[in-house]
Amino acid sequence: MTTPIPTDLTDLDAHALSVEVHARRVSCRELMQAYLARIHRLNPVLNAIVNLALDEALLQQADERDAELARNVSRGWMHGLPQAIKDTAHALGFPSTAGSPLLKDVLPAQDSLAAARVKAAGAIVIGKTNVPELGMGSHTFNTVFGTTANAWDPAVTAGGSSGGAAVALAHRLLPVADGSDLMGSLRNPAAWANVFGLRPSQGRVPTWPATDIWVSQLGSEGPMARTVRDLALLLATQAGFDPRTPLSIAQGPQSFLSEADLQGTAALRGLRIGWLGDLGGHLAMEDGLLPVLEQALHRCTAEGAVVEPTAHGFDADSVWRAWLVWRQALAATRVATLLAQPGARSQIKPEALWEFDQAQGLCFAQFMQASEVRTALQGQMLRLFDRYDVLALPVTQVWPFAVGQRWPQAIGDRLMDTYHRWMECTLYATFAGLPAISLPAGFHANGRWPAGLQLIGRPLGEAGLLRVAAAYETVSAELLARRPIEPA
Repeated sequence: MTTPIPTDLTDLDAHALSVEVHARRVSCRELMQAYLARIHRLNPVLNAIVNLALDEALLQQADERDAELARNVSRGWMHGLPQAIKDTAHALGFPSTAGSPLLKDVLPAQDSLAAARVKAAGAIVIGKTNVPELGMGSHTFNTVFGTTANAWDPAVTAGGSSGGAAVALAHRLLPVADGSDLMGSLRNPAAWANVFGLRPSQGRVPTWPATDIWVSQLGSEGPMARTVRDLALLLATQAGFDPRTPLSIAQGPQSFLSEADLQGTAALRGLRIGWLGDLGGHLAMEDGLLPVLEQALHRCTAEGAVVEPTAHGFDADSVWRAWLVWRQALAATRVATLLAQPGARSQIKPEALWEFDQAQGLCFAQFMQASEVRTALQGQMLRLFDRYDVLALPVTQVWPFAVGQRWPQAIGDRLMDTYHRWMECTLYATFAGLPAISLPAGFHANGRWPAGLQLIGRPLGEAGLLRVAAAYETVSAELLARRPIEPA
């Protein structure tokens, strides 16, 4: 018996949409019309998608995809699916603003590699997703497009920098979404949207164009989705070696998940999870977060996983100081390019200027010393994997904060000494070059604020993480079935 197609096609996940389109039960035009109708109804309030293309142009592209299918030609699994590109990456025909007034009219000369790969898989790029200015800070607001509030509670932040992508995904404005992550920019908004987000291993998803291909390896693009299957499908589309990025992983496209991986909870049986918690009190945590994450871990132990609280074994203070050196050195070069424009300093957010100013006294010896600390961290993380299959940490150290607040000034009685100290829990996977996934974990007692559990995998361990996530998805069906209230 054939399952009836929902009246609202946007209720289907990306894989199901792909099946319906390729079976010719749904046309690409019908699909585009359904998404555009939802975007026009909800996005004026959500402000998740920016620089949306004209309906006529998008419907014409959908008609072209339908004509190809009529000739038995498919570009790939995303054939006809709408996709919006994060506004820190290039997509031909759309300004690459990065939320900066200095870049609001800059049109790229080429697609980013991420955009090119989803287009090659058949996607139709409909616009961009909103970001914080220059992608800095985990709160999506800027003076070009305004604020993207949380999908579940408009009074609090969506996180960032992939905040627009997460909100668009949670409210079914997109079937899947791309993000990028340096210090939780993908994991954090995924957690606060109750969706999945995966930061890949260093080099798994190459970034191009890039002004530097040798040192700037902290940031990585990656997938966000409402289901683990969709997450794996988008990762397979994004991943793969590119000769222009010689440090990218020299491994061809792969599926990452089999059909068998999506059945049952076998991946949780005997799984050894090292629970790092708040790193022995090093991480300031808002009240109520750790118990929600521990409930998520209990779902795993109920299916046979073994969760063991464990010490991290590295000097977290030294790692933080080394992180600041790397981050400031890399961020300063981006800001410096903008500062070359007359009067630019008054048009750049203070947090970005702080990164630039802090970097002015750095020397190469400091950078190398920080790199040695980073090397030691990676070695200790690998030693933890001698005992555990995955490591667990919070994705965020606070609940979503007030939308009018730039960033948390304190957690409890502990003052935050930088604008991103409250995101410290995300840097360990990044600094060690390891894959990390954000799993929906549960909600605050008020029922409106989601939280995420971060699982960190072995080097190049995306497939293993996704198998665990698929099993976790099976035992978390009730949590994942929740949907945010649509704005009036």
